[in-house]
Amino acid sequence: MPTSFFRGNIQKACKALKGAENINHYRSLNSYLREIYGEKIYKLALDGGFTCPTRDGKLDTRGCIFCSGGSGDFAVPVGDNVNEAIEAAKGIVAEKGGRKFIAYFQSFSGTYAPIERLRALYSEIIEHLDIVALSIGTRPDCLPGEVISLLADLNRIKPVWVELGLQTIHESTAEYIRRGYPLAVFDDALRRLQAAGIMVIVHMILGLPGETPDMMVETARYIGRSGAEGIKFQLLHVLEGTDLAADYRNGLFQVLSLEEYIRVLEQCIEVIPADMVIHRLTGDGAKRNLIAPLWSADKKHVLNEINRAFDRDQVMQGRKA
Repeated sequence: MPTSFFRGNIQKACKALKGAENINHYRSLNSYLREIYGEKIYKLALDGGFTCPTRDGKLDTRGCIFCSGGSGDFAVPVGDNVNEAIEAAKGIVAEKGGRKFIAYFQSFSGTYAPIERLRALYSEIIEHLDIVALSIGTRPDCLPGEVISLLADLNRIKPVWVELGLQTIHESTAEYIRRGYPLAVFDDALRRLQAAGIMVIVHMILGLPGETPDMMVETARYIGRSGAEGIKFQLLHVLEGTDLAADYRNGLFQVLSLEEYIRVLEQCIEVIPADMVIHRLTGDGAKRNLIAPLWSADKKHVLNEINRAFDRDQVMQGRKA
């Protein structure tokens, strides 16, 4: 199913989803996928064994300041046997009863490898009968022309999504977190992906040190106006073994409270377009490594509080876009 099908049905899906989960507040990924496929679709978190230019010495060796393991704490390693890895990942979500899945490569930079490696891995994944789409997390500076051409070829077989780790539009923050590229690189990568017909989801972090709520809303508004089809909101986690943890313990910044997080999340949702798909409202790191904020460890409670606040405050995605 080509990406053009997804784009062409966004407005149709918005209308058809009236009365669905949280439709009065925001455009959820769950509702969007149910409209497209008619059933619940689950993500399979897979680890392709990638690294990152901020870790292998190309740009740095320390990684981003908040990164403990490339966001792959829950991912299944993909070795020589792709089918075996998919079955193992399916086993993790088996109790939920899913039949169709999105293969999600989240760990480190999923396009930062030789093109032959990417072609072999992703071609086999996308041909799997139970996989309906391929989602690849990566950096905007890890998308040379040959990689985008490969993704465009795969996208003609099944939808390919690229998830870009922007985090913030503010250069001072980007320098502090050691992101390693300027905003112009993100803009260029997004433009080239869109020209190739590939759906783009953008990650942003709420609560980065030194950022005010207004700065966070500016990032959300920028993403909303970028033309990207989706957005992922992530709470800043302080994890053991990161340089961010040292700064936190030295009192250089404070993390958001749950109430503060919800307040700024509401503002961000209202400045993005009503048809942009929200892939995530928050996030949860591995509890064994979590230093702060400890309230984020109870994800069910957090989501319940978010939804209660949305009802109370009558949040409406796109109200101020």
